[in-house]
Formats: sequence, C-alpha cells, structure tokens
Amino acid sequence: MKLLRALCGLAVVLAWATASMSLAQKSAPAPAGPVPPAIIHAKSIFVSNAGSDRDLFPGIFSEDQELPYLFTGDEERPYAEFYTVLNSTGDYNLLSDPSQADLVLELQLRAHYGPVYGAPGPLAEFRLVVYGSQSHYVLWTITQAIEPAILQKNRDKNFDQAVTNVLNEFLNVAGKGPLPSH
Repeated sequence: MKLLRALCGLAVVLAWATASMSLAQKSAPAPAGPVPPAIIHAKSIFVSNAGSDRDLFPGIFSEDQELPYLFTGDEERPYAEFYTVLNSTGDYNLLSDPSQADLVLELQLRAHYGPVYGAPGPLAEFRLVVYGSQSHYVLWTITQAIEPAILQKNRDKNFDQAVTNVLNEFLNVAGKGPLPSH
C-alpha cells in the first residue's frame, strides 16, 4: 500500500513538472518587432481628440447617479490631461496643425459594456493610435484599461494613472523612457 501511494505521489510530481516545463516553453516571449523609425525620430506631434464614449462623465446619460465608472470633469478631460502631461515632458514640439507634425496621436476614451461590481456598466479604456502624419498609416496602437472603483476619488486616481500609463507606454516605444515619478 505504501509503495502504491509513493508511486502515485511520484506520478503526480512528474506530471506537474512536465506540465510546468511545457507551459514555460510556450510562454516564452516572442521576439519584439521593429518600432517604425517615424516614431523613434519624431520631433513634433499633433494630438487629436477622438472623444469619449457617453456614460463616462456625469450628465444626461447618467441621470446624476453615482456609478462606479463615472469620472469627474467632462468629455475633454482625457485630451486635456494627456496633452498637458505630454507637453510637460519637453520631448516633443506639440503643433496645432497635423500636416506639419511628424506624428499624429489620436486619443480616445472608450467604454466597453460589461459587469462593474456586479452591475452592468461600461469598463473604460484609453486607446492611443499613432499615425505617420505624411503616410496616414497606423504605426502603433496602445490601449490601457482604467481600473473601476467605488469611491469617486479612487475612480479619478485610476483615471490619472491610466493617462500616465498610456503616455509611458508611448514614450517607451519611442525610446524616450517613462515619465519621472513624483
């Protein structure tokens, strides 16, 4: 009986080890593809405001309810915050004419409907699309979910963190490094 238990235990350990090695081999990261040179060498950027989906800011659609996905401010908040933080890096000259810029960054705050704390509602995410201004081709796309929260101050903190994360990811792709921590 002891021999049978020992053999069963050994079989379980071997099966676990084999599965672990198999998963480790499959989860190896794929080699990174090249970053388009237009992103790396850009000196000027036009930031495009692609807007915000409804129901993410207080207004007629929320009927003044305190919902776990509403953010303070209005539909211009994502663009204003992103533009301000990008400008503060000093890495780029931000232009008002897309035809004069090396890159066009299109920022959108989107809502995907799904359960939030057990109730149906949108899950918010930023989508940043990087275009070559001369070619008009999509060069890169970055998405960043905004963590839902119950308290308003936490929703707004998560919103700000998501703006920082989107910008940091863009700066990393461009070879500029992340924003300095406060």
